[in-house]
Amino acid sequence: MNKKQVIGIVIFIIIVVVIILFKMFSSNDVTIDDIKGLTTVYVATGGGKEDFLADKEVKKILKNKYKLNVVYDSWSNGKTILWPLIREKVGLGDQNIINRIQSNDNISINTEGVSKYDVLFTSDQRFYDYYKLSPDKEKGEADRYIVKNGGLTLNTPIVIYSWGRVVDALMNENIVSLQDGVYYITDMNKLMNYILEGKKWSDIGLSELYGNINIASTDPVTSSPGATYYGLLLSILSNNDMTDENVDANLEKLKQFYIKSGYMNNTPADLFERYLKTGMGGEPMIVDYEKSMIDFANSNPDGFNDVKDDIRILYPSPTIWNSHCLTIFTDNGEKLYKAFEDKKISQIAWEKYGFRTGITGGSYDVSTMPIVVPKTITSTVTSLKMNTYNKLIEYLSQK
Repeated sequence: MNKKQVIGIVIFIIIVVVIILFKMFSSNDVTIDDIKGLTTVYVATGGGKEDFLADKEVKKILKNKYKLNVVYDSWSNGKTILWPLIREKVGLGDQNIINRIQSNDNISINTEGVSKYDVLFTSDQRFYDYYKLSPDKEKGEADRYIVKNGGLTLNTPIVIYSWGRVVDALMNENIVSLQDGVYYITDMNKLMNYILEGKKWSDIGLSELYGNINIASTDPVTSSPGATYYGLLLSILSNNDMTDENVDANLEKLKQFYIKSGYMNNTPADLFERYLKTGMGGEPMIVDYEKSMIDFANSNPDGFNDVKDDIRILYPSPTIWNSHCLTIFTDNGEKLYKAFEDKKISQIAWEKYGFRTGITGGSYDVSTMPIVVPKTITSTVTSLKMNTYNKLIEYLSQK
C-alpha cells in the first residue's frame, strides 16, 4: 500500500468519524455533555408532571446549561410519608437492599448502603408542608431527611370543564359570569345547593340532559386531585375560616355532596378523556386542572380543534392551587432548585404544559395560549393542612 492510499484511508476514516459525531451531537437526545461529567440528581417525584419532566428541551437545558443529569423516580405522595425515601423501596438501586426489604428487614434512610434522594418533588403542597415536620411514629411514619430548602415550583388551579350550552344555562341562573373572555363561577354556594337539592338539568332549561345536576370529579378518598377539590368545597362552606369548629360543622354537608356525586374515576386522566370523548351528554361538567386543556391542545392539536369551539373552562371564585413543590435535601438538590428558576424552563412549563411557575398568582403571557385563560388568578383559598385533609377523607370514608 503506497503513501497516497494510506492518506486516503485516513481521510476517509476521519470523515466517517466526523459524520457520526455530528449526528450524535446535533440530535435532541444526545449532546456533547452526555459524555462529560455531569452531576446526577435523584428525585422522588409525585405524579401529574411526567411529560414536562421528560421534555427533551428541558432535559437538554438541565444538562447543557446546568450540568445536571436528573433521574426522576415515580412515588405516590402518601408513600413518601410512610416509607423510607430510598430508591430501593421502588425497586431501584442496590439489589441487596431490595432483597432485605422483601425479607422484611428494618430498612431506613440511615441504613448503610441505601440509595438516597437529593430531592422530593411532591404534587400536592400538603405533603411538602407535612414532610418538614417530625415523623409521627405512632402512625407508622418513616424517618425523614433534613430539609435544607424548597418551595412551590409548578402550579395549576382547579377549574371546571364544561360545554357551551351548559354554561349558557348557568349564566341564566346567575351562577356563572363572563369577564374579559374568561368564565367564572361567581356563586359556588348556589351551584352546590342545586346539587344538594337534587335539581335536574331540565330545571335550568337543559331538557336534553338526563338526571340531576352534577360535577364529576375523581374520588377524594383515593385521589389527590379529588381531595384538593373537596378541600376547596370545604373552604367555601367554611367561608375560608378553617377553624376546627367550622370544619366539623360542614363535614356532614360535604358528605351529602359526596354521596350525590355518585360514581367517581380514580385518575384525572381517565376523567378528562371521558369528558372529551363523551361530550356534553356524557360529562356535562368535570373537575380538573387548568393545565390539562393546555397540555391536550399542544399534544393533540387535531383533537383539540374538534372540540375547541364548544368547550368552556370555568374558574371557581375562589379556586385553589394544586402546587408541585421541590423539597431539597442536599447540595446537588439545591442545584436543581436553582435550575428550575431558568426563564426558558418556565416558558416551556407554561406554554407547552400549562404549569404556572414561580410566585403563585403571578402574571403570565396568555397571548400564546390556544384557549382563553386569565392572565392572573387572584381569588384563591389557602391550601389546607394535612390534618384537615385527613379529617375530611376519614369522614367521607365512613359508611
